[in-house]
Amino acid sequence: MVTTMIAARVSPGRVGAVINRNLGALRSGPSYWLVLVSGFFEPLLYLLSIGVGVGALVGELQVGGRTLPYATFVAPAMLAVSAMSGALAETTFNFFFKMKYQKTFDAILATPVRPFEIALGELGWAMMRGSLYTGVFLLVMVALGLAAPLWALAAFPATILVGLAFGSLGMAVSTLMRGWQDFDLMSTGQFALFLFSGTFSPVGDYPVAMQVLIQATPLYHAVELVRGLAIGDPRWGLLVHAAYLLAMVVAGLLFAARRLQRVLCV
Repeated sequence: MVTTMIAARVSPGRVGAVINRNLGALRSGPSYWLVLVSGFFEPLLYLLSIGVGVGALVGELQVGGRTLPYATFVAPAMLAVSAMSGALAETTFNFFFKMKYQKTFDAILATPVRPFEIALGELGWAMMRGSLYTGVFLLVMVALGLAAPLWALAAFPATILVGLAFGSLGMAVSTLMRGWQDFDLMSTGQFALFLFSGTFSPVGDYPVAMQVLIQATPLYHAVELVRGLAIGDPRWGLLVHAAYLLAMVVAGLLFAARRLQRVLCV
């Protein structure tokens, strides 16, 4: 009911105005372009160094009854990480700076734009950045023979859902931050997810207690969803992962909008 009432008051034009404001900032100078492009290389370097380099030593893995080259196993995980990183970079550091120091959102609220529309606009902008990363990464996977073109195309919408989920989470967390020091905790958590979400080894290789913990984390569901589609193994279980991420989107957006209302509209 609450979600329906909020959605009924949302203006696509006002949401688009928030996105257009970010596009204008992008055109203002080359520095942001350098930051934008640099964000693509981290997962690519991990893919080449660990997926391809270490993969030459590992050989093949048994995953779900299928035998996969190690690089083919790692590549979809790096794709999910790319979607996560692109969305979080925009909705954490940049979002917090605009909210806390630049006072961008205070200025926007002087217009008819509402807090929920700010959240939607910022999330839409984050998705444009994340989709750029994942689109290029998918082309690299196809070029390296790590994914068939049609399955790469099928995996692209999954990466958008991953970006939406982590973008919503990033905004929600950012509204709780007191200062830049708090981001150290977030970075630690993000790195732990990166290492222990089935990215570099099957989750079944861990002790049972750790498996349960990993399976409760969002990047695990993102990796499983993207990997299942990228390697051409669509299963009904992928719907569970998609539902988990969709719930993150709704919860994160609603929480971020309410926190913006509380922080800015005082």
